[in-house]
Amino acid sequence: MRGIYEALMSASRAHAKWELEMSNNIIRNRKHLFILAIMMLPLIIPAIGHAADLPGFIGGKNAFGPSHYSPTMFYGSMFVGICAGLITGCIGAGGGFIITPALMSLGVKGILAVGTDQFHIFAKAIMGTVIHKKLGNVNVPLAIAFLVGSGVGVTAGGSLNRALFNANPVLSDFVISAVYVFMLGFLGFYSMYDFIKTRGSAKSGDAHGGPVGLTPLAQKLQSVNLAPMIKFDEDVTPGGRKISGWFVAFCGMIVGFAAAIMGVGGGFLTFPMFVYGLGVSSFTTVGTDILQIIFTAGYSSIAQYAIYGYIFYTLAMGMLVGSLLGIQIGAATTKVVPGIYIRGFYAVAILAGFVNRLFALPEKMVQMGYISMSSSISTLLATIGTWIFFGLVFIFAGWIIIAFIRGIPTLRAETASPTASKGVSH
Repeated sequence: MRGIYEALMSASRAHAKWELEMSNNIIRNRKHLFILAIMMLPLIIPAIGHAADLPGFIGGKNAFGPSHYSPTMFYGSMFVGICAGLITGCIGAGGGFIITPALMSLGVKGILAVGTDQFHIFAKAIMGTVIHKKLGNVNVPLAIAFLVGSGVGVTAGGSLNRALFNANPVLSDFVISAVYVFMLGFLGFYSMYDFIKTRGSAKSGDAHGGPVGLTPLAQKLQSVNLAPMIKFDEDVTPGGRKISGWFVAFCGMIVGFAAAIMGVGGGFLTFPMFVYGLGVSSFTTVGTDILQIIFTAGYSSIAQYAIYGYIFYTLAMGMLVGSLLGIQIGAATTKVVPGIYIRGFYAVAILAGFVNRLFALPEKMVQMGYISMSSSISTLLATIGTWIFFGLVFIFAGWIIIAFIRGIPTLRAETASPTASKGVSH
């Protein structure tokens, strides 16, 4: 269990580093900012005005259709994006796990939350990734095999989500919530355990580069001679290593399926599967992971959700803008706040998402007739879960922002020091 947690956290740290790089590339590039401004134009009028009341049969608030929208959802999506960015930048671990639960708490149908999150990831990746710097790390045969598997997994995951929604929208929400209960529960409780265990230690616990040698599983898989064999890591290991393309495609299928079901980038699975399972170096894994996120999120959001009407463009752009701001503040805060406290707040934020989805399950089960409970009680539980979630996330976000404001003099001093040193050297 400990090994699985470390693998997931290593993946989160690698993904967070890439997200910070994407954010910097967008904010510091005038062309990218101009593109972002154009993408935001369709939101100005609906964000300022009021959403019209829609008849129930075409998507009113109580309908199963996905077209209900309110300005509160838009402003809420910006807040969600900011919080996810703060977590990613401040903790150095992916904050995307809270996005889908947060959108569902705002009243967005589960399938729409998943599709919208996928589109937001795709838009940010296309705008912010410095592809020419990273594709040098990509082993082409490895990437092709992985993307073929990912395409199959995304198609299966998207088809399953749509089938569940078409059969019973409540069942769709229940399944998505249950998946998040399992994932966030595991990550949250282990993160809290890790925080409590290391609170009095001087070790930061953040420097995990993955295993130095091959794991037993990787050695076993690489010993299987099943064509086609893919050679990789020639620059890392003398003579390189080989593995069957079938194993790579299978990993891609799992990553694509999970990404399409949960609405995440899939990087939290790619990294541990490649490094710990297949024995691929971290160097090669990073480049391949970036490529797969662009493909997986793009194919999933457009081919599996957008063309069927399961994307909120408005909310996706709100999250994009919010996350760009949040990740910058979060990254700067790490220079003025002890890392141990940041890890504690991360555990609390993840557990808040766990509680949120756990408390939402009884209401879904009552609506489907699986359990007998007063509807008022089940609704109250869901409301309590929502308040706990947003309350804790709001406290966490406020703490980071206050720490950032208080640390501005320190940050300015650090920025000025290199400039002064450069001036003296001349």
